[in-house]
Amino acid sequence: WRVRDSMDTVARTLGITCSTDIGLVSIEYTCFDVDNESYSQTLSLPSTGVNMTKLNELEKLIRQFEKERGNWTIGQIHKKLREIENQKSAYPSIIAGLSAGLACAGFIFLLGGGLPEVICAFFGAGVGNYVRSIMGKRKITLVAKIAVAVAIACAVYFICFHIGMILFHLDYHHAYGYIGAMLFVIPGFPFITSGLDMSKLDMRSGLERLTYAILVIIIATMAGWAVATILNLHPGSMLRLKIDPGMLTFLRLIASFCGVFGFSIMFNSRPPMAATAAIMGAMANTLRLSLVDYAHMAPALAAFIGALTAGLLASVVRQKVGFPRIAITVPSIVIMVPGLYMYRAVFNFGVTNIN
Repeated sequence: WRVRDSMDTVARTLGITCSTDIGLVSIEYTCFDVDNESYSQTLSLPSTGVNMTKLNELEKLIRQFEKERGNWTIGQIHKKLREIENQKSAYPSIIAGLSAGLACAGFIFLLGGGLPEVICAFFGAGVGNYVRSIMGKRKITLVAKIAVAVAIACAVYFICFHIGMILFHLDYHHAYGYIGAMLFVIPGFPFITSGLDMSKLDMRSGLERLTYAILVIIIATMAGWAVATILNLHPGSMLRLKIDPGMLTFLRLIASFCGVFGFSIMFNSRPPMAATAAIMGAMANTLRLSLVDYAHMAPALAAFIGALTAGLLASVVRQKVGFPRIAITVPSIVIMVPGLYMYRAVFNFGVTNIN
């Protein structure tokens, strides 16, 4: 929908008509001018990804183009587009690893994990996403990239946990936090934007994104199940944290901030944009968890209220700072996606616990 809206804005400014069909990795469009002459083109990408920095720059370009009523030469337009395309906006692999570690460390605390789980998940997710980033730069296929990254993340968590057992005599219940190490692969952006597209009746784009998200989830959860079976791990309840409600709420704010900030950096957001999304996500996600724990609200209703809060905050913040609404909304609600339950479901199918 965002791409279609931008194309329509340019078409209106130029006084032409643009008909377009948008998928996950392809666009087919035809433009008609006032004399009914037409021009058609098909564009296709070899893979898909998310780059919030370029998205932000493109939205600025569209707003500027509309404001100046399209009074640019073809050369000026191509120059501006080349500048955006040539921006070195993707972070190096080491930053990708650290951001995933930060996101998953926050995620596992919000799921009930303690300090051992947080530390092990940080290293597991960090190494896993570092490997995924390296494989992505080498054009490795999606299935292999996700499966290998998840397997390495789980294995590194397992190694860190055993080092902790030897040095600090950790309780075995801390091993259950290995699920947190693989949550960096949750395809939050296509998962959430698929719903947005279908709500606009853009069914092709929505269904393609939803299918892509489901494919990633299935690959990741099955890879995690396979590694867990080999290492004799299984999902279970982590040790209950003995923290008073006030301190728990404060720590949840911090963990939610870290989680959303980490996911934003993984989406190639600039730090100011990531920090804005993280503040919003911290408030919305902590509200969701507090409604479940203290108001005894149904988790689904609490998630709706949390996501609605994030969306409303994004609408207000967007007017102040000019960031694209989707760039600050999606990272702030990705942390609400129930990755733990997705994984447990597939694990139980794997051991034929069908109920």
